[in-house]
Amino acid sequence: MKINELKAGASNVTVEATVAEKQEPREVITKFGKRLNVANVTLKDDTGSIAFSLWGKDIETVGKGDKIRVVNGYVSEFRGNPQLSTGKFGKIEVVEKGAGGSDAEPEDDYVPEDE
Repeated sequence: MKINELKAGASNVTVEATVAEKQEPREVITKFGKRLNVANVTLKDDTGSIAFSLWGKDIETVGKGDKIRVVNGYVSEFRGNPQLSTGKFGKIEVVEKGAGGSDAEPEDDYVPEDE
């Protein structure tokens, strides 16, 4: 599916998209008192963008610029906007690592030596 086809309530969706933005992880406490780490990202394809949350180990696995595939995801609505989630049964696959393969900023201070 393409991002522009995703509507709140859709389930069992498979989407391939690029991680356009990735926020710093933060700790949340569930209603059951469990502490979990989450990082919000924005996924983009050629039709649009959608919010997506990375949980636990997926935060370190997925970086800005990576192309990922969300399998068996579902779409909910948060603050009036659609949001893609994997839930308990979905999974994330990294299809292609982005430039650099991590969130590290490129080194701009490299100066070649004179010949």
